[in-house]
Amino acid sequence: MTADAAGGVWTYALDLASGLRERGVTTILAALGPPVSDAQRAAAEAVAGVRLIETGLPLDWTAESRTQIVDAGRAIAALAAELGCDLVHLNSPALAAEARFPCPVIAVCHSCVATWWAAVRGGRLPDDFAWRTDLVRAGYKAADMLLAPTAAFARTTAEAYSLSKLPRAIHNGRAARPAPAAADRATEPFILTAGRLWDEGKNVATLDRVAAHLPSPVLAAGPTAGPNGAAIAIRHAKALGHVPTAALDALFAARPVFVSPALYEPFGLAVLEAAQAACPLVLSDITTFRELWDGAALFVAPRAEDSALGVLERLLADPEERNRLGRAAQERAARYTVTAMVDRVEKAYRDVLARKRTKLMTAA
Repeated sequence: MTADAAGGVWTYALDLASGLRERGVTTILAALGPPVSDAQRAAAEAVAGVRLIETGLPLDWTAESRTQIVDAGRAIAALAAELGCDLVHLNSPALAAEARFPCPVIAVCHSCVATWWAAVRGGRLPDDFAWRTDLVRAGYKAADMLLAPTAAFARTTAEAYSLSKLPRAIHNGRAARPAPAAADRATEPFILTAGRLWDEGKNVATLDRVAAHLPSPVLAAGPTAGPNGAAIAIRHAKALGHVPTAALDALFAARPVFVSPALYEPFGLAVLEAAQAACPLVLSDITTFRELWDGAALFVAPRAEDSALGVLERLLADPEERNRLGRAAQERAARYTVTAMVDRVEKAYRDVLARKRTKLMTAA
């Protein structure tokens, strides 16, 4: 299974590998992209039966050329052959574009530059996005099965790439972490957002402008500069930078109003983690969030600053409504478990392997 240390795919891969281990599936985790941190390496080593290989290969969205991605795909295919893998799970589907894998390939449509561009900027793809999109398209075509984290993003992907068949939708899952022992509810309400703040698709700039007019503090947890050179300057919210898991859990335990104003979000693991901690949710009104949280969150048009300000002011002034929304979010979050995710991914693995056996028997 490929993974990268730059975002939610790392968390997804570790949770999935851990759950699959209980089903007798051994995972070799091939890390691409930015270097794995000490904390991430320790987390991987703590998952029984998982072997971590740090490849140093580039990600499709950070590579400097088409050749780098093609070469990375071939290197992963060679590694799979060397290790005798039964199946390859690509969290970066472009790797399959021109590689010959020795076994079936499942690719997950976590995100891509084409759908990101359509949601965030719109119009004609720039040249450096176009060739990456061509490789993703070829990777989708080469894979034996495609998965997506939501049905909404499966449809978006199918439309963007003119796929004849929708990717199989499998919701991501997270194991709810226990609240810190000394956790207390905040005496005064505050607002929290978390994730890759530098990613324009997260639309943190809109929340930052709204923060200038709010009566309560707005905290922003996560990096403000990304491995692709993107960056954001936080002027009105309080930028916390990278927040370790324990510290983020302590923030969630205070049950702040959690806000995600994203223009583009195929799933949103930070939203799920906040909901598991019973934080009330205020989310952008996009199809993925509606699929996952309709009836358990408040929704605002992504760029509607005045509407967001009004919703947040009313919620900050109404503790009963915050409690109600927090309970609703926590109840909904119980659907998105690691067990449910592993059940469906394991079935996808077995379906693909069964197809391979059928083809071999037919050929014989």
